[in-house]
Amino acid sequence: MTGQALQAVIEVAGARVSFGAVKALDGVTLAIMPGECVGLVGHNGAGKSTIVGVINGGLTPHEGTVSGDGAVIARYGIIAARSRGVRCVFQELSLCPNLTVVENTRLMHRQLGGFGWRARARAIIGRSLDTVFPGHGIDCELSVGELSIAERQMVEIAMAFSDAGITPRLVILDEPTSSLDASLAEQMLAHVRRFVGAGGSVIFISHILGEILSTADRIVVMKDGRIVAERPAADFTEHSLVEAMGSVVKGEERRRAARDLANAPVVLEHAGRGLPFRARRGEIVGLAGLAGHGQTGMLMKLHAASSGDWLPRKDPAVTFVAGDRRLNGVFELWSILRNFSIASLGDLSRQGLVQADAEAERGADWRKRIEIRTRDMGNGILSLSGGNQQKVLFARALSTRAPVVLMDDPMRGVDVGTKQEVYDIVRQEAANGRTFVWYSTEMEEVCLCDRVYVFREGAIVAELAGEAVTEESILAASFEGTAA
Repeated sequence: MTGQALQAVIEVAGARVSFGAVKALDGVTLAIMPGECVGLVGHNGAGKSTIVGVINGGLTPHEGTVSGDGAVIARYGIIAARSRGVRCVFQELSLCPNLTVVENTRLMHRQLGGFGWRARARAIIGRSLDTVFPGHGIDCELSVGELSIAERQMVEIAMAFSDAGITPRLVILDEPTSSLDASLAEQMLAHVRRFVGAGGSVIFISHILGEILSTADRIVVMKDGRIVAERPAADFTEHSLVEAMGSVVKGEERRRAARDLANAPVVLEHAGRGLPFRARRGEIVGLAGLAGHGQTGMLMKLHAASSGDWLPRKDPAVTFVAGDRRLNGVFELWSILRNFSIASLGDLSRQGLVQADAEAERGADWRKRIEIRTRDMGNGILSLSGGNQQKVLFARALSTRAPVVLMDDPMRGVDVGTKQEVYDIVRQEAANGRTFVWYSTEMEEVCLCDRVYVFREGAIVAELAGEAVTEESILAASFEGTAA
């Protein structure tokens, strides 16, 4: 620069936002400078989504101001934010599933109208996908609903970085790698570094602390609607970052202690392409490999094979934790309590009527046990942050009597402290004889499993156990089709 001081792309000063008695933001000041990646961390409900809503123009603070390039913006909203190059990739993906990728691109870029818009939109999104995710293989003429959740996340990320006349200046990434496998996540993080190196700005929200520490220039820690720590990323370690968020750092081993389950009875098995699948009583079985290679399909087949065709079984054989909560998990018009209890109505009913006291007691017990951040389980499910919605789905499954729990990347968007508590619950339940079949894109979670099946192109290509469960062996099997 020529001695001229850099101005913040967007600066929020003294922002206060309340939802009833809950203070979502309590006097937050945050400036995003050109050429920096700001890591934004904190537990679910800390205020991250609210400050993002203010920055992207979706929320107007009850107090405080929003400035851009050094000038206060009197009427700052979504249109004003877009015109200044502010883009957002939401944790709850926002593409229209009934429209094609090209048509969604047209909705994102209003200036693409007119004769020939389809070809221009196809070129714009295709170029961005090629840049962010080389070799992606996504057909942009497909409807978004036909894509896997990983492909939808890739499209939304590429769309945020695309340029159709208004250059993106500040891209907000809210849990952008939550559905991406390791190789896709690294492609995205590499693009973030290139974008920032060229003068762009990024707000990066993730519960995967290694991604934050390796990618962010500055880290901002939020708790209870306030910024409680803010300093260069190089000044943090994973341990100190967790401490700053207010979590108790547990010195636990990354992988489970080896257990001899060879003589335990088989409770699930499936013969498909590749190696046969089986799970024994009390075992935690991981499904790994590149995203979209058949792991979710396997979970669905296992569930269908063990469930009733129409009426629920009196004693359920399996229960399911969905990864795509908005599509397959929550009932958006229902309360938190009803979303939680729907899988346990058989245990909570007498003569066909739900016992309200028993339902409330069980809900209160699990709210405390898994720390669902709400004062009233009667509130609507959408009043919760995405991570807290996921906690409700997890509690819903574990509160049933089903001996087998199928989990489709269930910890997407859940904070590090809660993850450790959930891992403890899974271990305890497995020790008591419950079986878990767990698909995860996070290597830490895969390493908690007793055995791991690696998928490639819809087939099981490797079975790993004990010390063989490593990132290197899983990647080798994912790409080569043989265990390393």
